[in-house]
Amino acid sequence: SSSLVHVLSLVMEREEKDNQTHFTGFILLGLSASPKFQGFLFPIFLSMYLLGLLGNLLILFLIISNSSLFHTPMYFFLSHLSLADLGFSSTIVPQMLQILVSQTNTISYSGCMTQMYFFVVFCTTDNFLLASMAYDRYVAICRPLHYTTVMSYKHCVVLAAGSWFLSFSQGFLYVFTISKLSFCGSRQIPHFFCDLHPLLQLSCSDTSSAETLLMFEGTATMFGPLILILVSYMFIVWKVLKVPSASGKYKAFSTCSAHLTTVALFYGTLIGTYIRPSSTYSGSKLRVASIFYTVVTPMLNPLIYSLRNSKIHEAMRRLFRLWVWRRRGIGDLRISQNKS
Repeated sequence: SSSLVHVLSLVMEREEKDNQTHFTGFILLGLSASPKFQGFLFPIFLSMYLLGLLGNLLILFLIISNSSLFHTPMYFFLSHLSLADLGFSSTIVPQMLQILVSQTNTISYSGCMTQMYFFVVFCTTDNFLLASMAYDRYVAICRPLHYTTVMSYKHCVVLAAGSWFLSFSQGFLYVFTISKLSFCGSRQIPHFFCDLHPLLQLSCSDTSSAETLLMFEGTATMFGPLILILVSYMFIVWKVLKVPSASGKYKAFSTCSAHLTTVALFYGTLIGTYIRPSSTYSGSKLRVASIFYTVVTPMLNPLIYSLRNSKIHEAMRRLFRLWVWRRRGIGDLRISQNKS
């Protein structure tokens, strides 16, 4: 709590100093300067955002409302992943849509720091949750006799809570580091949200120490879970290849296909975007890559995990039958009331 108060006080002091020097915040340049192109992009990204929002809310509701799913490790982590994706896209996309549809593309210093903080939190949470899900698949396939003990509900709660705690801590570190920099030149951010590297490029302070710290910490945070994922799947592949029947191999790999697809989408763009010095970043390439993990991945995750998942299908059918039963019950009640 003391670190939170300290970070907030730094942000408030900076904003007061900015107000005294007539600094009005930052200008987000968005995806394109062409009004026609912006009008074309708005309905596309709005549809993608709403689809991702509804899909993740549906997955979250299905799992929470079904006790057997919520107490199954795979779906327990999936519910947290859906929650993180909801926060992830909702932190970025509304601001992007506002820029596309209006001329309001300014953001205050505190608003920029807040957006960057939650972006780091939800992105890092996705990172740790994907590693937890990979470990769950490893235990289920390679150590099935110990699965109920190793992946007990208590242990799953600890893993999920640890993922969120480490993510919030990393967010504080990023905001604290950026808040100590000075911005005395251009205020134009060539991006559609307050990302780390564009802010480092705008700063007129010496950013070498900040870049070294954040690159080292960000690399460790990203590659630590990724290494765990890769090692888990190495053991999984080794175990599955020993299965004599082709149907057994297919069944084992099919339980991992959704998770592997999500991992490829998430890390494929994230690593290429952030694991390099900020001086090498291109505004257009950064914006295009950012669209994939801020808009596309949160939209696709619910589809990936629900298309071939029989338990999710059964939960949806049960929800639909309950809705139909309630509608019929209300209709029968109205008919009986009218007759009376």
